[in-house]
Amino acid sequence: MKTWIDFDDAPVFEVALTDEFDGVDAYQGMLIEGPQGWGEFSAPRDCDDAWAARCLTAAIEAGTVGWPDPLRGRVPVAVTVPEVGPDRTRQIVTDAGCRTAAVRIGGRPDSAARDIARLEAVRDTLGSGGDIRCTTGADWDPEATAAVMPALERAARGLEFIQVPGGTPDENSTRRRTFDIPFAVEVSHLAQAGGADIAVLNVNALGGVRRSLRVAEVCGLPCLVTAGLASSVGIAAGLALAGVLPDIGFAGELATARLLTGDVVSPGRRLIPIDGYLPVAPMPAGPDAHGLERCAVTDPETVAWWRNRLRNVQHHI
Repeated sequence: MKTWIDFDDAPVFEVALTDEFDGVDAYQGMLIEGPQGWGEFSAPRDCDDAWAARCLTAAIEAGTVGWPDPLRGRVPVAVTVPEVGPDRTRQIVTDAGCRTAAVRIGGRPDSAARDIARLEAVRDTLGSGGDIRCTTGADWDPEATAAVMPALERAARGLEFIQVPGGTPDENSTRRRTFDIPFAVEVSHLAQAGGADIAVLNVNALGGVRRSLRVAEVCGLPCLVTAGLASSVGIAAGLALAGVLPDIGFAGELATARLLTGDVVSPGRRLIPIDGYLPVAPMPAGPDAHGLERCAVTDPETVAWWRNRLRNVQHHI
């Protein structure tokens, strides 16, 4: 399968973010072309080769064997709200037009006041009919978050769930007992789903749509999908997974193209939600020539880093 893929000429791209997200202000990746179309390879810089290999497998799947036939033609999505101030929060939620917001909180003692103000701004903007959930970063403090959780719930006037990075089953079970709301865990392997109420699946972290489906089948939990930072090429894979999973009543966190100031696809193919929904496509849109030109990385050192990473990771798949 690897011989069908154009690794040598895979373009490296970078898109600035609208707001800082998880400590970064720009998003980088590579576009991988196969006989069926395009995939996106965007393994985090600090991840190991095993994790990066799953990301590459997901990109190869999109460009070779494609994705399973969807059960739904469109899926509800949540707007992602970074750790920004109340005014910017209101603007993000208003512009997105979604009825669900995934609100990033610091989950640390020094972030509580800002987290509460952000949730209040989301609720004021969404109104009583919208749904709100909290998501934490990798540096969250479970004890601090648990202590402030009643105040977070009051600020949001009700939370769907809190989503945290995956831990061991014992850690998840302890956290589940600590929080008085449903507890969602983003999993990068099956064991991390243990002890949670909801499994959050990321196609990149799990190695593609089919591997993610296997986790969904075996874990025995309701599953929803997140895309993380991704261009519209990468988000399409998350939508493909959401489209073959049963509807559990929660919107997927797949409106993340709104976190980018541009995209590698043409403006008409950008995956920007309309009335809170995104379409499920049988394959991702290909990159647009003008989009690639705008987003192309020209720094030789950065390009060399990505090409070297791609060569190293190929040995793990």
